[in-house]
Amino acid sequence: MYTADRKRRLAFEERGHPRGRPVFLLHGTPGSRVGPCPRGSVLYRLGVRLITFDRPGYGESDGLIGRSVADIALDVAAIADELEIDRFSVVGRSGGGPHALACAALLPGRVVRAAVLVGLAPHEAEGLDWFGGMTQSNITEYTKALAGRQSFADWLAPAAQQIRTDPASLIARLYTELPEADRRMVANPGVRDMLLQNYAEALRLSEDGWIDDAIAFCSPWGFDLAAITAPTLLWHGEQDKFSPIDHSRWLAERIPTAVMRVERDAAHFGALTVLPDVLPWLVTGLPWTTRDQRAA
Repeated sequence: MYTADRKRRLAFEERGHPRGRPVFLLHGTPGSRVGPCPRGSVLYRLGVRLITFDRPGYGESDGLIGRSVADIALDVAAIADELEIDRFSVVGRSGGGPHALACAALLPGRVVRAAVLVGLAPHEAEGLDWFGGMTQSNITEYTKALAGRQSFADWLAPAAQQIRTDPASLIARLYTELPEADRRMVANPGVRDMLLQNYAEALRLSEDGWIDDAIAFCSPWGFDLAAITAPTLLWHGEQDKFSPIDHSRWLAERIPTAVMRVERDAAHFGALTVLPDVLPWLVTGLPWTTRDQRAA
């Protein structure tokens, strides 16, 4: 489909129950519409109509150089209009988290619930050591992103080309930085296959989406977290080193409707397995129930 102004293509997919309650899943960084998600049978049983899409510059969606985090809300609204969906929930995983919050803040009449799994706080977050506890690879990436688009693009291009040729190289490159919980996750053949398919599709045509995501995270997001009125769930694995848990704690203090849940023995990729636990809350508002939880 095309955006409302007919200037950009947006690629999206639907899974699950065709008449279920709609939920937009916003992928990580790098990521795509084919990214890891629950099986169709699970979505059908939960009564969920899951909608995924490629953010600009990823997969089959046209790029939008200079986009902000806030800009994604208009793309989500355009897809919802195309599908004749008035109200919906949103869930963002990792790099999709800030974009889910943008939808909640900027589409208050349409977003009924929001969830963020291992998300990031704004780079200018007052009182937060943004790089504290973060892996060196992410510190390097975001530091390069702060230097400007062209220099960041030049730096990222060789790694993106390697991943394009061999998607497993991204997991291999990060493996030494993975906490044990994440190593167990990526050792699972099913999870690993979904991740590799996701990375391959994300970078199939270019790395523009990855470039623009990283720059957007390090720039003003373009909306006020205090404007979020929809119930918002923040989930984080306590062992996460890619999006450290203090980011979610900072967000929880500033989103009026936020509830935070922490899983002690999980890390970044734990967000992949917790999604089926989050979906019932998103579509029904039932009390949160899952494994080894405590309020933070």
